[in-house]
Amino acid sequence: MKYIIILGDGMADEPIASLNNKTCLQAANKPNIDKLAAMGRSGMVDTIPAGFAPGSEIANMSVMGYDVPLVFEGRGSLEAASMGVAIEPGEMAMRCNLICIANGKIKNHSAGHISNEEAEELILFLQKELGNEQVNFLLVFRTVIY
Repeated sequence: MKYIIILGDGMADEPIASLNNKTCLQAANKPNIDKLAAMGRSGMVDTIPAGFAPGSEIANMSVMGYDVPLVFEGRGSLEAASMGVAIEPGEMAMRCNLICIANGKIKNHSAGHISNEEAEELILFLQKELGNEQVNFLLVFRTVIY
């Protein structure tokens, strides 16, 4: 038997009064998701081990069978591995987002949806100004679909 696991990562939301106390997902017209759900099994499962903050990196590792308390070392390690960057014993990988701030508050987590080229320019600047033999800034290119 073969399985397909579809994770609705980032789909959790709060009910909205103007949508008859439904979430955006509940109110949306989603015939393909509805068909998949009708053809298979669906349900809810607690994917966050005790002591961990809820987040997609934790939940996805848990769903795939990893012993999260044993193996998780942060999102930076996951992203470094996806880029083929080796992390040696005693080293640490940290993830950062380029953000956009307006009126003293974070407006969004992606620097206003800047292009990969603009993000690369900023990361190269950080590497030049703050990087050294112990600290390196690397860019993970992303595909953004609007």
